Amino acid sequence: MTSQRAHLQAIAVVAMRARGLEPDFPPAATAQAAALQSPPRSSEAPTRDLRSLLWFSIDNDDSRDLDQLSVAEPLANGDMKICVAIADVDAAVDKDSPVDRHAALNTTSVYTPAIIFPMLPEKFSTDLTSLNPDQNRLAIVVEFVASASGVVSQSDVYGALVHNHAKLAYNAVDAWLAGRGPLPPAAAAVPGIDEQLKMQDRAAQALDRERREHGALQFETLEVQHVFDGDTLEEVRPQAPNRAKALIENLMVASNGVVARFLDGRGFPSLRRVVRSPERWDRIRDLAAGLGERLPAAPDAKALGDFLARRRQTAPELFADLSHTVIRLLGSGEYVVDPPGAEPPGHFGLAVRDYTHSTAPNRRYPDLITQRLVKASLARHSPPYEVAELESLAAHCTRQEDNANKVERQVRKSATAMVIAPRVGERFDAIVAGASNKGTFVRVATPPIEGKLVAGEQGLDVGDRVRVRLASVDIDRGYIDFVRSS
Repeated sequence: MTSQRAHLQAIAVVAMRARGLEPDFPPAATAQAAALQSPPRSSEAPTRDLRSLLWFSIDNDDSRDLDQLSVAEPLANGDMKICVAIADVDAAVDKDSPVDRHAALNTTSVYTPAIIFPMLPEKFSTDLTSLNPDQNRLAIVVEFVASASGVVSQSDVYGALVHNHAKLAYNAVDAWLAGRGPLPPAAAAVPGIDEQLKMQDRAAQALDRERREHGALQFETLEVQHVFDGDTLEEVRPQAPNRAKALIENLMVASNGVVARFLDGRGFPSLRRVVRSPERWDRIRDLAAGLGERLPAAPDAKALGDFLARRRQTAPELFADLSHTVIRLLGSGEYVVDPPGAEPPGHFGLAVRDYTHSTAPNRRYPDLITQRLVKASLARHSPPYEVAELESLAAHCTRQEDNANKVERQVRKSATAMVIAPRVGERFDAIVAGASNKGTFVRVATPPIEGKLVAGEQGLDVGDRVRVRLASVDIDRGYIDFVRSS
C-alpha cells in the first residue's frame, strides 16, 4: 500500500511537470555536483575575513539550506550597525553550467508538505553553498546602519569569509523573545548570542515601524503546517505569527533595499521585485466602507496601512481573514528590470522605492542573478547580463514563480483533502477568499481549509461571509469542494 507521503510526492511530480517545472536534476547537473568535493575557497569579489563576528542563522526547524546569517554592533550614538551575510552560491555555480541551467529552468525551490524539490542539488544547497553551523563559508555581506527610529543611513556591500556560530530555529527564538521559553541551547552555548538576538530584534522592530509610517502594509496570515508521523499525515494545523520570522523578514527587506541602491549607484541594471498599484482598489474601498471606514479614490499605501492597523486593534479576531482578503485583491508580485539611471518601479505593499531579491540564492534564481551582478560590480567587471537578457529572465522568473506557487497550493490542498476526507458532509462558517472567472473560493478558519464553492456562489465577492457544507474532496487533483448551506 502506498504511503500518504509517497502519494503526495507523486502528486507533486505530476503537478510540476504539468506546469513546466522539472522535479529531477539532469545527469549533467548531477555529475557537476558530484565533482565538487569541498566548498569554494575563492570568489570574484574581494574577501574580508569576518569569521570572528558572532554570526548566527534563524530558519525553520527543518531547514538545511541556510542562505543568510546576521550580526549587530551597537554604535556610540545609539545607532545599530547590521550585517547580513548571504551565501556566495555563484562561487560554486557558474553561469550557464548544467546546475545553473536547471536552476534557470525552475527558478525556485518548490516546497510541498511531503517533499522539497530544491532549485540546486542538495550537495550545494544544504552543504557546500549553505551557511552551515561551525563551518567557514564565502558570503556577500550587506552592511547598513539603522537609527533607533529605524532609518537606514550608511550602507555597503562586500565579499567576506564568515562562520555560523549558532543554527537557530524560528519557533524556539520566538518563544524566548516573547518570554515563553528558554534561550535555545545552540544560542546558550555561545556567549553573546543572547544579546545579539535582543539587539537585532530591537533593530528589526524599529525598521518595521519606520516602514509602516511610510505605508508598509502589515498583515496577519494564517499559515498552516501539515504534520506527519513517519509517512502518515496526521493533521493540518494553523501557525501563529512569529516574532523571530518578523525579525529576519525586516532585516531582509532592509538588505534588499541596500543591494538595489548599491547596483543603481554603480550604474548596473538590477532585477527588481515589485507589486504594482492594487488591481482591485475599488473592491478594497468597498470592504473598508462596509466596516465604516473610508479610503481615497486612488490607491494609497499609507491610507491602506492605517486602515489595516485600525482594524487589527478594533477586531483582532477577524484580522487574519481581512488580511487574506486584501492580499488577494492587491494582486501578485512580479520581477521587472531597472536599467541604469531609470526611475525604480517600487513595491506598493512594502512601501519601498528600491527593492530586489538578493538574500536567498540557494532557493531563488533571481537572487543568484542579483548576486552575480553585485560580484561583477565589486570586481569592477562588466555586468554579466545585458538588459535584454535580464528582461527575458524577469518574465520567465515571474511565470515560474507563479507556477511553483500553484503547485505548492495544489499539493497543500491534496494534503488537506487527505486529512479532512472523513468530514465530508459537515457544515462550516467561511469567508469568500477569491472571486473571478475561475470560480468562487472560500476559506474556513477551523480547521484551516480553503476550497471552491461549486454551488450557491451567485452574488458573492471577496470578503463576504457564508455558511458552507463540505461536499467532496479529490486528493489527486487537490480539489476541496463546498456548496452553500443555510
